Order: sequence, then structure tokens, then C-alpha cells
Amino acid sequence: MAYGIIRALARLLLSLFYRRIEVVGSEHIPAASPLIITANHHNSLVDPMLVMAAVPRPLTILAAAPLFHNPIIAPFLRLVGALPVLRRQEGNGDPARNDAMFGAVAEALSRGGAVLLFPEGRTQPEPVLLPLRTGAARILLGATTVGAPVTLLPVGLVFHDPGTFRAGWALVLVGPPVRTDDCEALYRTEPDQAVRELTDRLHEALSRQIIEADDRQTLRLLRVVETLWKGYAPASAADDAARVATIQEVARAHHELKRLAPERLAALRQHVEAYSKDLERLGASDVEVGKSYPLSVATRWAAREGLSLLLGLPLACVGMLLHAAPYWLTAGVVRALPHEAEEEATYKIVTGLVFYPLCWAVEGWVAWAVGGGWALAVLLVALLPAGFFALGWQERSRHAARETRAFLRFLVDRDLRRRLVARQRALVEEITALAALVARADASRDAPRG
Repeated sequence: MAYGIIRALARLLLSLFYRRIEVVGSEHIPAASPLIITANHHNSLVDPMLVMAAVPRPLTILAAAPLFHNPIIAPFLRLVGALPVLRRQEGNGDPARNDAMFGAVAEALSRGGAVLLFPEGRTQPEPVLLPLRTGAARILLGATTVGAPVTLLPVGLVFHDPGTFRAGWALVLVGPPVRTDDCEALYRTEPDQAVRELTDRLHEALSRQIIEADDRQTLRLLRVVETLWKGYAPASAADDAARVATIQEVARAHHELKRLAPERLAALRQHVEAYSKDLERLGASDVEVGKSYPLSVATRWAAREGLSLLLGLPLACVGMLLHAAPYWLTAGVVRALPHEAEEEATYKIVTGLVFYPLCWAVEGWVAWAVGGGWALAVLLVALLPAGFFALGWQERSRHAARETRAFLRFLVDRDLRRRLVARQRALVEEITALAALVARADASRDAPRG
């Protein structure tokens, strides 16, 4: 029951923090048998929260021992019954120091439980998969020797703008189970080789579930290229998965082009970056650039959106007023606390979990002192609905402001849209040509030799 409450809270907090969360491949999760879930690790405490939210089974979470001394993260780990893993770099070089953890995991698996670990061994913000530790393989192969068949499941966590409230989104990609039977057989005679083989296989499986790039800026540009090449705005989890697959294809092509045509790749990157920055300054996207908006259509849209925002303004103001204090307190404290980039979302969520209820309690006391029971009842009834409405109103107003700004720029400079469309088409033509170059190189490499 305690785990279920914490899981429900994690799902609520994540759905509030992120604009969108999608789960793809949940059919691969076995309902009851022993299970080891492995995931990439880019977003501190948010990563296990996402996996908890996506997997409808209680999880035994393995976490690095130093996290149990972190005042922000440690309480969550203890509440969910996480187990500490002692790593060599903390001066715990004796493998026997982890015997208790391995014993607890083996017991959980023997009962048909599920274990979650992050085999990279640490969290980091760059879009790469670090070399994997061998713990997942050792746990699985050790468990199979006592007759407990265990499923090894790779889970990819893909983020966009992971540390920004209501701007980012997250995608959980559950891959098919990793094949383990041959490694289990090999483990009886050559355990070290079996562990290495299974770890390498797991690395490949995880790589297929994520997007790898040289750095975060490269990843951002890969997403721009994918948008230009294939389309925009996925509407479902299946669309999200297809989009990730396309970006993976673009990332692979990027890697190949560094060898095949580095000068053309550098020029393309420069043009894509300039195009993306111009769109950001304009406040437009490829959707606005690629479509024509007659004045009559724009006028009707402006009237409809303006009236809707105006009518909703009073309730939105109530929601913003009720939540202004905890919002600014959370932002201020997070800015003051020393933390890494991959901890931004974690610190915001955990700090908000403290300040929002505290400020609500103070507001409730003020309402009671000023207006009595009726004022308190009105506050309690209005608090959450007004807050959710304010969030939606703010997002809609930002979207309307961006589109209005772009339309006015197009209206003032009648030739601007034509120039952007020409640049867009030129970029698409070069992207298509480079994709063909990679395809020819692949075909040549795969052609039979004789």
C-alpha cells in the first residue's frame, strides 16, 4: 500500500511537471515473473520516478550509496525501500561490501519480484550511453543458478528540455527482453565471459531505445533536422516512438557523415543552427513557416483566442495568485542550492513538494482567520482547479503570443515567409542528398564481394 501511494504521488508530480509523458512498449513488461529492468540515467531522481510510473509492479530500486546521504533524494529512496550499491570510486573496493544488497535482490527475484537498476552507475546529462557496469548481468546470471528464470528488460528514457517546468516532455521506451539463455548456459563454465557477453548485449539493447549524440546541442540540432525531414508534432505514443526512431536514424547518419562528408556536414550544421535561431527569434516553427494564413483566417483566430483568454483571465489570476508564493519560493531555493544540470528537475519537484503544501496551509489559516469556515471551504474547493486552469491558461497565452508575434512579423515583412520557405526547402534538399549518400555507402558496404 505504501509503495502504491508513493507511485501515485510520483505519477501526479511528473504529470504536473512535464507537458507530456508517453510510454511505449508496455506490452513487453511481464505481469508476475522475476524481472530486472535496466534504464539509461540522465535525470537523477526523475528517472526512477518515470520507470515506477510506467511499470505497474512494485520495484526494488538499486541506487548508488552516496545518494542515501543527499538531503533531497535520500528520503524518497528510503520511502520506496531502495537498496544502496557501494561503488569502487567511493573507496568501497571490496565486492563483499555489496553482499547484503545482492542477497536482498536475489530474495526479491526468487519471490517473483521486479528490480530496477541503472547500469551506467551514475547520472549525467549528456545524450550518450556510458559503459555499463556488470551488476545487472551478475545479478541475473546469479539468480538463474538457483532456478529462477529472470527477464532482462531494457528501458530507454528520452527527454526534451528535462529541467524546465511545463516545457519539457518525457518518453519511456520499453524494449523487448534481452536474450539470456546462452549466457546462462555459458555462466556455468565461464562465468566472467558470460557476464561480459550479457553486459555487451544489454548495452546494445539500451542503445536501441535511446537517442545518442555528441552533446546536447547536437541532439537539439538532430531534432531540428528530423522536424525538417519527416514532420512535426506527434499526436500519440506511437508517433512519439516513430519520431525517436527517425531521430536515431538521423543520429546514425550524422555519425556516418563525419567520415563520408565532414565539410558538407559542417556546412549543413551551420545552416540548420542559423535557421533554428532565426525561427526562435521570430517565434515561429516549421508549421507556421510551411503554411499560409490569410488575413481573414488570422483575424477569426485572433478574435476567438483573444476572447477565450479574456474570459478566462479572472480565474487564471486567482490560480496564479494562490500559487505564486510556493512557485517563487521553489524557484529561488533551487537556484540557491548547488546542483548539477541532471538534478534540476529533481530539485524542483522535491522542493515544490515541500513549499506548495506549506504555503497552502498558510493560505488556509489566513482564509480561516479572515472569513471563517466558509472562506476556508471556498479556498479548498478552488485551490487545485484554479491552479490547473492557470497552468492551461498560461500555456495557451504563451502559444497565442508566439503565433501573434510571428504573424505580425510576416505581415510587416511580406517577403519574410518566402525567404524562410526557400531556406527550408534548401535544407530539406541537402538533408535528403546526404541521406542518399549514407544509403549508398551502406549499400556498398553490404553488397556481396566476389
